[in-house]
Amino acid sequence: MKRFFTALVIGIISVSSFSQNLQVHYDMGEDRGYATTTLEMFKPDEWGSTFFFVDFDYDTEVGESVSMAYMEIARGLKFWDNPFEIHVEYNGGFGQFAPGLAYQINDAWLFGGNYTWNSPDFNRIFTLQAMYKAIRGYDDASFQLTGVWTVNFAGGKMTFSGFADLWKEEKVFQEFNGGGLPDIIETNYVFLTEPQLWYNATDHLSLGTEIEVASNFTVEGFKVCPTAAVKWNF
Repeated sequence: MKRFFTALVIGIISVSSFSQNLQVHYDMGEDRGYATTTLEMFKPDEWGSTFFFVDFDYDTEVGESVSMAYMEIARGLKFWDNPFEIHVEYNGGFGQFAPGLAYQINDAWLFGGNYTWNSPDFNRIFTLQAMYKAIRGYDDASFQLTGVWTVNFAGGKMTFSGFADLWKEEKVFQEFNGGGLPDIIETNYVFLTEPQLWYNATDHLSLGTEIEVASNFTVEGFKVCPTAAVKWNF
């Protein structure tokens, strides 16, 4: 569920005191059918801001507990009064195929900058990030471009938010076409976007959906995974 709803949370901070939320998603994508929880926090201060989120997947087909854990934490630094900010970020996690059979999500460090635009009432916010990306286990330098947006409408009762990532990462996939050895497919770029639509029932409770659209993320080619979700703003 990602990740980087910084612009959304900036908008929340600007109009209220809430800076944390917990989301529960039921993933209805192909070969999924399980729950995911996302805990997000954003805290501004005089030198910038800190943001993190933690995802847990609960796929009971591969175990009786958490099947995947993933975290991102980012620090924005700004000692001036303009829309530009220095950005430092860490990503990492792990998961399991079955009890005792685990895999790792390679650590990644990102460094760059971002520019944020907002309307005067903070109902429309857009952030663009450009970053150098170092992935553990990969010799080649990488990069990541990220766009984050939020749009509040219908008198604040509806929120359309999300992010889009494009980054360079060498991926190798196996494709079975029936009999014999599988075809090996190599890719160099990954695209991921997760737009969310929320109905804000109260100041704390929101109901909505998220649609993950990915290319070369967990499988070769495009994959679309919708969810049904509830969010509690603390």
